[in-house]
Amino acid sequence: MTATKPSQQKITSILDSYERDKGMLVAILQDIQAEYNYLPKESLGQISEGLDIPMTQVYSVATFFKAFSLKPRGRHIINVCLGTACHVRGAGRVLDEIGRQLDIKPGESTEDFKFTMETVNCVGACALGPIVIIDGKYSGQMKTDRVKTLLESYD
Repeated sequence: MTATKPSQQKITSILDSYERDKGMLVAILQDIQAEYNYLPKESLGQISEGLDIPMTQVYSVATFFKAFSLKPRGRHIINVCLGTACHVRGAGRVLDEIGRQLDIKPGESTEDFKFTMETVNCVGACALGPIVIIDGKYSGQMKTDRVKTLLESYD
């Protein structure tokens, strides 16, 4: 399985939904990322042409915000909190166990693009640490012996 390639028709539809308003660049990028789980290079060029703005401007916005990814990502995004409270409660061990189970490192995706593992500095839920967030769903007080079951619960 490979990452989903962008459809010119879909990108055009997104651009049209914002009436090709240059001021809506961030929202357009968000919609494209929601559709493909990353910002395909081809889509950036189409946005540049469709909004009549330089590619450098599109690229600057796409790389400025950490929420955007220019690399293909998995269907399920795993975020492991490595903030201080999570770290002292064993988040590093949990991160290592997820990496072992999936055979990936932070910032990488599984070969089948089922999962992408990322780290975050703090999610503001220190009392529940260590925290693993998959597709926005928080799993608190995570332990290494619960990782396998958690991962298996995702299709």
